[in-house]
Amino acid sequence: MAINFESALGVLPDTLQYRTRRAEVLASNIANVDTPGYQAKDLSFDHILGQQQAQMRLQQTSSRHITLPGTEQEASVVERDIRQPSSDGNSVELGVEQAAYMRNSMEFQTSFAFLNMKMKGLQRAINGQ
Repeated sequence: MAINFESALGVLPDTLQYRTRRAEVLASNIANVDTPGYQAKDLSFDHILGQQQAQMRLQQTSSRHITLPGTEQEASVVERDIRQPSSDGNSVELGVEQAAYMRNSMEFQTSFAFLNMKMKGLQRAINGQ
């Protein structure tokens, strides 16, 4: 009997991919804290969820199928609302970005721990334990 890793692991691999991409966006915000006119960005979870739901309904079963428009992960990056405007037009608030980065890091570690537990369970099942 073959193991289907997609169904066995569920959304955990996608969750790690989302957390990794969000860390990149937040790190970019922190790196540009002193760049005049830079607008803070974040990933829109709602947009990504909508993309995933659309892809589940309209999955490609052949390489000849047309790709759905707007299914690229880049389309999920949105500008954050400005909480406190600065004189140079930069909307990055260092404390907010650092807190968001740390929370994202903890959520990544949690998701990774769940994935690790799933893999260990699969390994025990394969070994017949």
